[in-house]
Amino acid sequence: MNRPSSRDRLGRWARRSMLLCSIASAAAWAHGDVTPQPVDTTGLPNLGEAWRSENPFSGNEVAVRIGTSGFNQNCARCHGLEAISGGIAPDLRRLDNDCVGMQGAELRKSCKAEMDDYFMTTVRHGRSRNGAVYMPPFEGVLSQEALWTIKTYLETRREKPLP
Repeated sequence: MNRPSSRDRLGRWARRSMLLCSIASAAAWAHGDVTPQPVDTTGLPNLGEAWRSENPFSGNEVAVRIGTSGFNQNCARCHGLEAISGGIAPDLRRLDNDCVGMQGAELRKSCKAEMDDYFMTTVRHGRSRNGAVYMPPFEGVLSQEALWTIKTYLETRREKPLP
């Protein structure tokens, strides 16, 4: 039985390494520039300095349009196009799912307010575990208005629409 020479094994290893690097490069290229992109919120009111805990733009069509663009530019690379996750990050269509089955409008409203607060806290401060950043913080990068437009867009993508 002829064993491949060290040179042959090295050549195969180099070709495999180059192939893996090419695949990794293509994947990185597909995600595009990871620098946060500005979100133009022209046409929406300025929300001021104090951060809101509930979405002031819910149901606002201008905010949905702006948020769609903002999401695609800043969030889709991890959370998926149209908020359909490919498994890298949470599927944001399910963000408010716990609120849907609640009996009574007040309970649903309270649950949605809690989810708004959770969303904003997560997006503002990011998420990390054991020193690894799972989601970068966007406070100081995107305005409050921009972040709420993204949440408004996500409300149109809910897996289970709220009654």
